[in-house]
Amino acid sequence: MTAAFTIDRPKERPGPGPTPVALLRALDLTIGRRIHGVLPGEFRAHDLGGGLELAQIRPYQPGDDVRRIDWNVTARTTVPHVRVHVPERALTSWLVLDLSPSMTFGTALRRKADVAEGVALAVGHLATQRGNRLGIVTFGDGADRRVPPRVGRDGLLATLLLARDATDLTSEAAPSVPVEATSPAAALQFVAATAPRGGLVVVVSDFRGPRDWLRPMAALAARHEVVAVEIDDPRESDLPDVGELTLIDAETGREVRVDTTSPGLRARFAEAATAERAEISHELRRLGVGHIVLSTATSWLPSLAAQLRVQGRAS
Repeated sequence: MTAAFTIDRPKERPGPGPTPVALLRALDLTIGRRIHGVLPGEFRAHDLGGGLELAQIRPYQPGDDVRRIDWNVTARTTVPHVRVHVPERALTSWLVLDLSPSMTFGTALRRKADVAEGVALAVGHLATQRGNRLGIVTFGDGADRRVPPRVGRDGLLATLLLARDATDLTSEAAPSVPVEATSPAAALQFVAATAPRGGLVVVVSDFRGPRDWLRPMAALAARHEVVAVEIDDPRESDLPDVGELTLIDAETGREVRVDTTSPGLRARFAEAATAERAEISHELRRLGVGHIVLSTATSWLPSLAAQLRVQGRAS
């Protein structure tokens, strides 16, 4: 049995492929362990705060919100008291999705954008269960979107499908705020300024181009559980021997003519690509961010579950 979110697609845009329900359920458990049980929404937040369930009434302390003063108890005791509530159990997660031109590249089973769509579907499936909410921020497209956190898996997954195509998300089913094309740094800064402390942020990108996202990523990781899902294609690190070839940077449009028959050139290209990816991985680990690498050449969902499981045992 597969999840009922498949649609007819052209060969050049194959989509994420099958998403078996059984594997999604296993992924639910895996992610639950990875973030210490936060995602399913069965655990309370870190601190006492503004929920509906009363936790205690205690004497007022400097810095307490005066709006929480319990005037009845204060009148009886002649000492100011405040009401402290148990915070809401529901978790608000954010998906930061890369829609830049480089994500349309793909030389294996599917494009990087197709793998990213699959990850978005899996995150949407998991992060909107049990009353939890998921917000979406896209970057790198001509008209990026910010979808407010929503409850409800079916409507949200439809929103994710629309986000993949950068289509109009202003319908009643998926209200959003259109913005100009943004950088990954701007998207992360928006989430950092919006998301309450102690949530989950999943960043899906190929992490190509400038690394101006490092500082806002560090700020996010200090307050949230952050998972960076890197999408990779084999040809980005391994040039084939096909003679003269024009390489085009999808992000800038810059063209470079190379002779791929040169073994030295292919070796230098592979070495530089490997070093760049290793540096990205090192930076993410340094920031305390979980790092998952998915390839367009393999089945992304089993790989995602396996890597999360390994990280869960290591954490």
